[in-house]
Amino acid sequence: MTKPTLILSQTHTVKRLLRELRLSTVCEESRCPNISECFSSGTATFMILGDVCTRGCSFCNISKGKPKPPSEEEPFRLFDAVRRMRLRYVVITSVTRDDLPDGGAEQFARCIRLIKDHLKDVKVEVLVPDFKGSTESLKVVLDAKPDVLNHNVETVPRLYPKVRKGANYERSLSILKKSKEISSHTFTKSAIILGFGETKEEIISVMEDLRDVRCDFLTIGQYYQPSLEHHPVVKYYTQEEFEKLRSIALSLGFKYVASGPNVRSSYRAFEFIVG
Repeated sequence: MTKPTLILSQTHTVKRLLRELRLSTVCEESRCPNISECFSSGTATFMILGDVCTRGCSFCNISKGKPKPPSEEEPFRLFDAVRRMRLRYVVITSVTRDDLPDGGAEQFARCIRLIKDHLKDVKVEVLVPDFKGSTESLKVVLDAKPDVLNHNVETVPRLYPKVRKGANYERSLSILKKSKEISSHTFTKSAIILGFGETKEEIISVMEDLRDVRCDFLTIGQYYQPSLEHHPVVKYYTQEEFEKLRSIALSLGFKYVASGPNVRSSYRAFEFIVG
């Protein structure tokens, strides 16, 4: 079997399993450019709490609207997928659920605990929303003992009103800051997407802000416009520019940095832990 055919076969296998277990992935919902590579290697970023978001970020391809209530069976279906895919590193994210009192924190915790209790060697990274800044919700997630707490700032403060409607830059920073205060041993991680019209100085300022709240890991990637209705791409960065930004980030003290056009928050996430 040729390599392209093998990749296609493995990708279809993962997709069939996800359909069977009625699970969503951010890989598919966001039209991630790395989906074939990840699915063909048997990995996926699971998206819990449905596939409808309560916010309307102008860069995101995930559907917006009124979500359904959380499924009691979802953590068990997720656990089954992790077990059957024989994963050793799991990334769990969600849509933003401003309609729920805890923002979905307990569902994150249930998923983490189920995996940690029964698959001892599996590491778990969670990519969480901002929970409207709730320390109580954040603590619920961290008490379940994920290995990495990821929350993305996405862009520079000046562009938040256009790019991240309903979000707040300082609130996102506070999620990462509070994470270290609640659980100092848990790695924290964030991501910056480039191409919305930010300046180099603004990018570096965000990096410095992230280091000020002791963020450990950083990903930097290029924004691709999902449709004409989404925020336009203002600039496409070169590989050389991504490399320079990676060097700057490392010089600021990040433990690990992935930077490139197709890099996404959870792309090859296991490398951040194992190196």
